[in-house]
Amino acid sequence: MKVVDSGKIMKIVVAFLALILAVSLTSCGSDQPQDKVAQPNAQTFRTLDAIKQSGTVKVGIFTDKSPFGYLDADGKNVGYDIDYGNALATALGVKVEYVPVDAAARVSALESGKVDIILANFTVTPERKEKVDYSYPYMKVSLGLASRENSPVASLDEIGDKKLTIVTGTTAETYLKKNHPDILAKAQKFEQYTDATQALATGVADLWLTDNTEALAFVKNTKGFVVAPGAASIGSADLIAPAVAKGNSTVLAAIDADVKEKTANGFFKTAYETTLAPVYGAEFESSLLISPEELQRP
Repeated sequence: MKVVDSGKIMKIVVAFLALILAVSLTSCGSDQPQDKVAQPNAQTFRTLDAIKQSGTVKVGIFTDKSPFGYLDADGKNVGYDIDYGNALATALGVKVEYVPVDAAARVSALESGKVDIILANFTVTPERKEKVDYSYPYMKVSLGLASRENSPVASLDEIGDKKLTIVTGTTAETYLKKNHPDILAKAQKFEQYTDATQALATGVADLWLTDNTEALAFVKNTKGFVVAPGAASIGSADLIAPAVAKGNSTVLAAIDADVKEKTANGFFKTAYETTLAPVYGAEFESSLLISPEELQRP
């Protein structure tokens, strides 16, 4: 009968126990290698080189906000923002892919890398500047208040018991939060512009606080509503500008150069005449467009 070497058995047992211990430590979450741990602040945006290598820039736009970004009868993206988006893509030497975004999701679309640039009528605010980087502005607006023609309202102080609607994530919400939190608390809030206008059309709402450009366009195309004298410029003037993810300096620099060039060569004036003038008229051009002398980073 062959005698088993107890020393060999002991070595096998020790090796086996060591293997079990190693597997256990490897599977333990607290001992994962550092390069396996998710980095919460990892870069999600694409640089200008990455965009050019892909051949396509992704631009976040509205599809329901005429005359800035909307779908025509053929389902094609058109409007003032789209005119600039097409021209910007050409300047970058790439194709453009338009990505529809809700007003409240414009910041997150940049932060998540869903889009490279936002051109969705994006008003500059201090809160947004903490989360995204704005280029030079290509338009200026203030708030406007649309009301029923048979009961016009010229200011927020005259609302009374009338029902006000706003779109969430817009400057109207920001303005009310800062200056009229009591009115904001009672306002009807929608995520889509079409939902807000539907509420007005069906009598669910009486008033709509939004960009003055949107309010003027709405009353021009909707019977029974007006922007009363004094209601076309509520609050201070705001700037509308392209935006990129925070820290995306290469794309920001390219947009900076392009906006300055197009402001100087009259591109935005031409875009106004073809997309906005039919809605607002020539008399609003100087109050909505930014001249080369006015152009400053927000």
